[in-house]
Amino acid sequence: MGVVNLARVDQRLIHGQVMLTLSQRAGVNSIFVVDDAVAKDKFMKDLYKSAGARTGQKTIVMTEEKAKYYWDEFTFKDYSCILIAKTIDTMYNLVKHGIPMKEMNIGGIAQAHDDDVQVTKAVYMTKDGAEKLKDLHDNYGVENIYFQTTPAASKTDLASVLAKFGL
Repeated sequence: MGVVNLARVDQRLIHGQVMLTLSQRAGVNSIFVVDDAVAKDKFMKDLYKSAGARTGQKTIVMTEEKAKYYWDEFTFKDYSCILIAKTIDTMYNLVKHGIPMKEMNIGGIAQAHDDDVQVTKAVYMTKDGAEKLKDLHDNYGVENIYFQTTPAASKTDLASVLAKFGL
């Protein structure tokens, strides 16, 4: 049975030294990129697979539905993956579907709407996003949710971010 070694939300998906460092975590043998648009665009899919290969890890790019299917049918085989998605919504859907995750890093989310709140230097989110993270932590076993742009940067814990929304 496979395992999600680390879940990461980052609009950049695979990029530079961040992924090189994260891919060296103990036990990691693959990177799963879950993004519908990237998975459906051959050029982008090949680009991300190539970027992931530079880390030395097998890289699989798939849609959200394919990720759910791959869990249901194969429980991610023997992969110990870093699972990356661009949005909190995608991670929320995957966990609610039944894909277990213990640790989730929120690395980078750009401001998309006027009502987005800047919660760290590199992360903007809505109250809905904060509520989803709280739900994942409180009800779905995602024990460690934190905000950290790069492995060398300081971490901001979930409670500090939730407080900005009165949660």
